[in-house]
Formats: sequence, C-alpha cells, structure tokens
Amino acid sequence: MLYRWAFSLLTLVVLLSVVSAAIAQEKLRLAWAGFSPTNSPIWVMEDRKLLQKQGVTPEIIAINASPTVLQALLANEIEAASISVTTLTSSRLAGADTVMIFGVVPTFVDHIVSLSSVTAVEQLKGKTAGVNRLGSTSDLGLRLALKKLGIDPDKDVKIIPTGGTAERFAALSKGITQFTIIPEPFLTQAEKLGFRNLWWNGILSRESIVKAKRPLMLKLVRAMVEAIHIIKTEKEYAKGLFKKNLGVSDPEGLERAYKDYNNAFPEIPYPYPDGVKTMLDDLAPKNPKAAAADPKTYVDMSLVAELDKSGFIKQLYKK
Repeated sequence: MLYRWAFSLLTLVVLLSVVSAAIAQEKLRLAWAGFSPTNSPIWVMEDRKLLQKQGVTPEIIAINASPTVLQALLANEIEAASISVTTLTSSRLAGADTVMIFGVVPTFVDHIVSLSSVTAVEQLKGKTAGVNRLGSTSDLGLRLALKKLGIDPDKDVKIIPTGGTAERFAALSKGITQFTIIPEPFLTQAEKLGFRNLWWNGILSRESIVKAKRPLMLKLVRAMVEAIHIIKTEKEYAKGLFKKNLGVSDPEGLERAYKDYNNAFPEIPYPYPDGVKTMLDDLAPKNPKAAAADPKTYVDMSLVAELDKSGFIKQLYKK
C-alpha cells in the first residue's frame, strides 16, 4: 500500500515537472523590420523581459526589410512580425493568410526629406528618390505619400533602392538621390545637415498561427500593450532606448521622436480595418482583387478585444 502511494506520488511529481517544463519552454519567434521608433514597443518588451514574465521565451530578430520578414512568416520560421499594412495587403492579395492582430502606429509618421534646393513639392517631379528596397515599407509608404501630394510615383519621379536610413542619407549627400523618406529622430539630423522636410505599422501573424497558438499570441498582445504603456509613462527611459537602438544622441531629435510616437501609439491598439482600406483603395486601379477585397478580413481584433474586456488595459492606465 505504501509502495503504491509512493509510486503514485512519484508519478504526480514527474507529470507536474513535465507540465512545468513545457510551460517554461513556451517560445515565441518575432521579427521586426525598420530601425525607427515604430518598433520601440518591441525594444521595451525585450529590455524589460515582458514576455518572460508570462512564461514565454522570446526569440526577437531584427531583419533589414519587410519582404524578408514576410518570407520568414510565410515559411513558419516566426509566429509574428512587426511590419506595415502595405506588406499585409500585398501578401494577402497574393493568397497568403496574413492578418494584423495588433495596431502599433495607426497613422503615417515618416517625412519626405529633400535636398535644400528643392523648395516645393512640385519640384520633386523629375527627381530621384531613395528607399530601402523596392517593395519594402519605405518604398510603398513613399509612393502612397507622393500620390497624396499629387505626384505620380510611376511617371513623375524615379525610385531606386539605396538601403537603410544611413545609406539613404549617404545617397542624398552624394547627390545620387534628391529626396527620401525617413522618421524622427533622423529628420532632425537631416534638417541640421541642410536637407529640407517637405511634408502605418502593426503586428502581423497568420490566421493558422493565431488559431493554433491563440494563448501564446494573447501573451504577445499583452506584452505589447504593457510596452506601449511604459513608453507613454517613462519618457526618459523611452528616449534612452531610442538613443541606444538608433545610434542618435541629438537631444532635439530624440525629443521630437518621442513626441511623434508617444502621440501615435494607441492605448488600446485595435487593428482597425480603416488603414487597410486606404491601401486597398490605392491599389484598386491596378489590381481588381484589391477593389473587391473586404478590409475587415485583413484584421483580427479578437485578441485585443479579449484583453480589453478583461480590464487589463484600463487597470494599466488606471481608468
């Protein structure tokens, strides 16, 4: 009898150990593209170990361009990615099951920067612009911005791939390009160098991943919400992360970057379909699939809704 109890107790201990180990070994692979404050919630999440606090071991990877991040997502090499709505729409129209589960920046915060000799928007016509890579976030973002300014990106200007922010600066300085698109705090640097300022993003996953790993994705959403709260309430810490990750030390640029992104980051980050509709409308004249697409199918608001209904966000902001 004593032997049975001892054996049963040992079995229970082993089972509990296996369950605990499984929980402790829960992993999440997340990639982000683009060195800008847009991705600062991920930096906070990593620095403050917000996923580890929920029993998740994260593998956070920085990749140079959105198309590469998308390839990793579609190959199931990662569970989630911080990339733009432009990547979401292009991939989904091509047949992928990509879906936005979290809205990080619901507005366009980058700026078009040109040589000082370009004093008006219409003077951009006939000029050459530099972007990271053709088809990347910077490329599609620039094209959308130019259209809103009345400039046809296919006919009025030439767009070439020149690399990341530093490389785009270099191309501008050497006269290889005459304008580009960049976010704060790099805009302040550009202005000080004599360049002129003339003038969205979220967490993507796949429907199949959200369905198979919903509890894990909910933990990611929770950590991202907490990270945004930290940025909004710990200004100097946030600016310090900007400085560390972007290699920018200019106080004015960091202050302006914090102001831009603090205002842009939403407290309750629902991935509303409005921004998707904007991009689909832009693509519709050339792509019949875009014209017929329903933007509501491009987003999954259920994860943020579940967290919102739990009271976690209100408690965080003490509302």
